[in-house]
Amino acid sequence: MKYCLLTIFTFFYITTTIYAQERKFTYIQFEVNASITGNPDYGDAPKYEGDKQPWLMPDGLGSKLGYGIHYNQWVTLGIHSGLDWKWNEKLVAVPVYLNFGLSPKIAESTRITMQVGYGKSFALGRGDLSGTYKKARIGITGDDKTLFIELADFGYPLYDYKTVGSFSFGISVISF
Repeated sequence: MKYCLLTIFTFFYITTTIYAQERKFTYIQFEVNASITGNPDYGDAPKYEGDKQPWLMPDGLGSKLGYGIHYNQWVTLGIHSGLDWKWNEKLVAVPVYLNFGLSPKIAESTRITMQVGYGKSFALGRGDLSGTYKKARIGITGDDKTLFIELADFGYPLYDYKTVGSFSFGISVISF
């Protein structure tokens, strides 16, 4: 009887292992973004009459990599990290966060992507400056590439700011 139960258990274990290998449930996500900010000199009188000042200016670059699990490419949960470089604040931040996403289909190969992240953010070269990282993103996905808009808060004060944050546009590639 022991050998029969052991044989049945081994058979079911091997069968489920083979089935799990057929169906991949993990993902890898890579993203690159550029943050923007309002121009503090917008509206001042230009030195020359023909000068025009932009309303928005680039403020930094960022890149992140994540790994996690998904259910039918519709719900994702993963751990992500990367670098965010803020030019005006002269800051390089490293967020490490848990990322939760929903991607419902709106057409045959198009999805609306909504993601939120929560974790910890560390400033490089600033001693022990760290804070609670929060982000929200919305985008549109087609062929595993996502164009997105993201709002992030690094959760620590710097200079005259109560908290450092960013507003970004970017592209993400996800491999299921």
